[in-house]
Formats: sequence, C-alpha cells, structure tokens
Amino acid sequence: MKLVILDRDGVINYDSENYIKSVDEWQPIPGSLEAIARLNQAGYRIVVVTNQSGIARGLFTLDDLHKIHNKLLRQLAEIGGSIEAFFFCPHDDKGNCRCRKPHPGLFQELANRLSIPLNNVPSIGDSLRDLQASIAAGARPILVLTGKGKQTRQNLEGFDDVPIYNDLANFVDHFLQTGSS
Repeated sequence: MKLVILDRDGVINYDSENYIKSVDEWQPIPGSLEAIARLNQAGYRIVVVTNQSGIARGLFTLDDLHKIHNKLLRQLAEIGGSIEAFFFCPHDDKGNCRCRKPHPGLFQELANRLSIPLNNVPSIGDSLRDLQASIAAGARPILVLTGKGKQTRQNLEGFDDVPIYNDLANFVDHFLQTGSS
C-alpha cells in the first residue's frame, strides 16, 4: 500500500502558539494542498495524525475540529486531492494517554485499522514529538522546517539520519522524483 502520514499544524497549515481554534484561523501553508494532491495523483493514500489538545483545554470543541477538517477537505477536493482519514488525540499533557504524540498510539491505531505495518512509511512532521512517535511506530520520520520545524532542527541530537525539507511541497518534489526521502 502506498501511504504517507502527515501531521497537520505546521505541516499542512500554519500553526499558532494559541492553537488553531476555528475555521477562520485555519490557513494552508502555500503549496501544501497541491503537494497532497500530487501524492494522491501518484497513487498515495494520505492520513493525518495530529495532537489536538485544545479540545481538552476547552479552547475549541470536537465540532469545531470537524469544521476545520471539512474546510481542509473542501479546499483539497477543489484541486483534486483527498485525505483518507484523520487520527487525532484530544488529550493534553496531563492525560498521559497512549495516543498523544510522542507516544505511538495513533500510529498503532492507524496500522490496525488499515491492517498494514508502518515500516518505512513516510511520516512528515515539524516537531520532535512527531519524529519520536513515527520512530516508535516503525514509520520513517521526516522533518519539515515549517511550523516548529526550524526550532526542532536545532534539537535533533540523536536524530542525525532524519531527512529535512523546507516544507511539504519540497518533500513531495523530492519523494516523487526519487521514490525515497
């Protein structure tokens, strides 16, 4: 199965220290939606795995999250792209759940639902938590420098073999050209 896993905030859309709480606050990073559409056109299924602790913090509701994802899906559909599924953790750090990245719970749920191993599946993120969860699940971690990516790059000790790209579009350009990260 041809699959790519994406984090949401900082990879697909601009991130905010105050959280993305509404449809109006959700804005795609230039080129990210087109990059997803190009992956789809090349036969790749796209799944988003994202922490959304703003729900536990009372900053937005599950309904707000669905509205944000629907906006993303509508804009993506307009250019011929799609996301197969969203896996999200609504908990905050205090919950100590197994689904919140850096734990691999959401990745394991994804693997179970699709009945596939995640070995060598590209998993693109902008934070150390994204990379740690990817590694713990057996996926291939990839860092983009959008969102928290530049800050994360400064703290990559022990992650020397993680490929780094300017943004999602830059990763997709390389990936579709070479077939590897």
